[in-house]
Amino acid sequence: MNIKRWIARREGSWQQLEALLKQAEVKGLASLNAREISSLASLYRSVSGDLARARTHNMGETLVQELQLLTARSYRQIYQGSRRQESESIWEFYRWGLPATLRLTLPYILLATAIFGGAGIIGWWFAWRDPKFMTLLLPDSMISMVRDQGQLWMGRILTDQPGSSAGIMVNNIRLCFYAVAGGIVAGFYSIYILFLNGLLIGTVGALVGQNNLALPFWAFVFPHGSLELPAIFISGAAGLLLARALLFPGRLRRADAFQVYGEQAAHLVFGVVPMLVIAGIIEGFISPSPIVPDILKYGIGVALFVGLLKYGERRKPGV
Repeated sequence: MNIKRWIARREGSWQQLEALLKQAEVKGLASLNAREISSLASLYRSVSGDLARARTHNMGETLVQELQLLTARSYRQIYQGSRRQESESIWEFYRWGLPATLRLTLPYILLATAIFGGAGIIGWWFAWRDPKFMTLLLPDSMISMVRDQGQLWMGRILTDQPGSSAGIMVNNIRLCFYAVAGGIVAGFYSIYILFLNGLLIGTVGALVGQNNLALPFWAFVFPHGSLELPAIFISGAAGLLLARALLFPGRLRRADAFQVYGEQAAHLVFGVVPMLVIAGIIEGFISPSPIVPDILKYGIGVALFVGLLKYGERRKPGV
């Protein structure tokens, strides 16, 4: 592939899109006629394809960032420019926009997952080898219930399922927003939240494993964790995107970098809230229920996780 020839051939479309965006941003989307709006949508799709091609062929960070900025500005005008089409825009976002953002930010999501997973392995390793390590992270009441009574602590959720479910949702949403906001402090707090929570779940895994309660514990975690944990990873990725804009804007101005990566982070935030609501309902009513067999809980978790992966692969026809 002749990159210079390809850029020369496509540059006219980018300039045409830039001109339409400037008019829409200054005068409003209503200033465009029907033909221009159609051209804007068509050019957005083609530039999105150009961005994917530029990434695939490693055409340089500068070009990729410029195309990212163009697609981000186009997305905002197309999906958020008309209040009369707000409900349709929301539907379009969750149907096509969010999966596209998940694919675009996949490296950051994988990095957040690796931080969490690495911390989980560390927590499990130290807790398994040194019981005193558990006391540094877990409350004595939890350790005593598992070791001395041979019981798990999740049964308390059943005493007030609606209240517990609502509390779980609020706590998880708060945690995820902290992970996102942590990007403002160079991403250190986002990394801290990912690492600490990974450390905790690894330590708990060692505790239940040593006391032959691993099967029921993970049966509790799987149904809601299949959405809750990816939501934490995605939130951490949003924080890392903000940190990227702050620390490594590249050839973009820092303000433009925040526009590009901040919009991607905002899309991820909009995506995790429904995931956490669904996870909270499951954690309040299904995960701790003794009526639901463990094998079914595992099946629900696997099905939800596979469904989430399939959702992330969705592509709008023609894009």
